[in-house]
Amino acid sequence: MILPGPGMILTHGTLHHKEKHSTHARVGMAGVGSVVDVQGTAADGFEPVRDAFAANFTRHGERGAAMVLYREGEKVVDLWGGTKAPDAEAPDDDSERGPEASGGGREPWTQDTAQVVRSVTKGVAAAVPLLLHQRGQLDLDGRVSTYWPEFKAAGKERVLVRHLLAHRTGVPVLDTPLTPAEAVDGISGPRAVAAQRPVWEPGTAHGYHAQTYSWLLGELVRRVTGRTIGRWIAEEIARPLGLDLWLGLPEEQRGRVGRIAAVEALAAPAAHGPRIRPKRSVAEAYRDPESLTRRAFAAITPVPDENDPAYLAAELPASGGVATAEALARFYAALIGPLPSARTARSGGRLFAPATLTMARTEESAGPDRVLVVGTRYGLGYMLHGPACPLLGPGSFGHPGRGGSLAFADPEARIGFAYVTNGMRRGVTADPRAQALVRAVRTSLAAREA
Repeated sequence: MILPGPGMILTHGTLHHKEKHSTHARVGMAGVGSVVDVQGTAADGFEPVRDAFAANFTRHGERGAAMVLYREGEKVVDLWGGTKAPDAEAPDDDSERGPEASGGGREPWTQDTAQVVRSVTKGVAAAVPLLLHQRGQLDLDGRVSTYWPEFKAAGKERVLVRHLLAHRTGVPVLDTPLTPAEAVDGISGPRAVAAQRPVWEPGTAHGYHAQTYSWLLGELVRRVTGRTIGRWIAEEIARPLGLDLWLGLPEEQRGRVGRIAAVEALAAPAAHGPRIRPKRSVAEAYRDPESLTRRAFAAITPVPDENDPAYLAAELPASGGVATAEALARFYAALIGPLPSARTARSGGRLFAPATLTMARTEESAGPDRVLVVGTRYGLGYMLHGPACPLLGPGSFGHPGRGGSLAFADPEARIGFAYVTNGMRRGVTADPRAQALVRAVRTSLAAREA
């Protein structure tokens, strides 16, 4: 049974079956002055995860979120709570925002609520070129221009596919940013990155391609397969595995999607340690309009409305994925091991062959990131465990989303983890809400192994 924390009243906790306990708690939302239902299940031994999820509402001002954990191919934690709209100004009635609105007001977050997950999308999208390589359709050591001849312009003729996946291409910015309409039209983005001159010699350094990753990877996949990357994910990953995950949200699924909005971080009580502030160099980079940091995130200008149906329907593999926490955790579980209930004959539901799994999490880039400023580590398309992006342990690989969401796998612990939120914080990695959950998973696993 979950233990009540500060501001929390447990309404009930009953035996769901012999290993999982259901949760329905009413939790005070810090800084908001209201309460929220936290629901779901957690297997015996994973009570710390359940406690941490509920505490995020009282200690970190969580608005709406879900968290799912798979272990050895089976779901052991499934939690959700809050509302589908994090912004206090959101109306109670979606009709006030027009017929195209998705999510809204104080409508509760439910088990099947889906959410825009920003750069968590990159981890899903990265599986596509790795699976194409696994099937013999793409050479990771081949030149991008072999598949996409126009890309060799402006000094990019030697860019390799692995450079693109490891953020070493040197094209994190655009000299002329795209408008939101151009970013989603399927033509302007690929044309712009193909014409762009690198800001460093490709392959010699790395820097986070926050937005341009969409058009780099999306066009490469289209040239190799003849399909858009969103269609490829739907046909080869989401449908066979039964995932509520979309890169290009179908119109009929809009009602399931919650709104995202910026929320301010709460000052941490003294008992929970000092509030962590960004280093001066990082803060300065974000303020400087000429820095690679600012320009990389401004490759789409003005900032697009991520709740706009046109944005949700677009296929932007850097930032536009929509998914449930269940789908993301299941996806990462499938990368590293079979899923007993998967509707596919491929490797019993396992996506990555052992050699592909090794490639995905082998370090390709490490050290000072020319865009994020801090030190980062990348495999082929995935962020790796390190100070800038703490995951479960040294073998973990996955991807955070700017603002808070996080999904990853750890082959040694045999887990797939996903946390999604609609309350967007200012950080890119290491969100305190996600990190509290990761620490709780680590605690739970350690206790089970003791």
